[in-house]
Amino acid sequence: MRPDAVILLLIYWAAIPFGVYAFGHALMQRADAFTVADKLTKPAWLGISGGATAALILFQFGGPGTFFWMAGLVAVLVYIVDVRPRLVEVQRGPRW
Repeated sequence: MRPDAVILLLIYWAAIPFGVYAFGHALMQRADAFTVADKLTKPAWLGISGGATAALILFQFGGPGTFFWMAGLVAVLVYIVDVRPRLVEVQRGPRW
């Protein structure tokens, strides 16, 4: 198997747990934290992360649904890299 195919396979299989984590994390957060963090509302992020996780599960990379799979991956990564740290910071408060 080619090295690039192995990397894509690892990304494909790692994306689904990341999507489930993003949806679960959004589900467990307080609704007002999203507003204070200046992000979209909690129902919006639940819809985005849930739809993204569904796209990651239903579509395969390299198939006819590649565009939806990549959009789902980007949505999950945006939540994990941008929204989640801000929510944690807002709910934790100052560190002193």
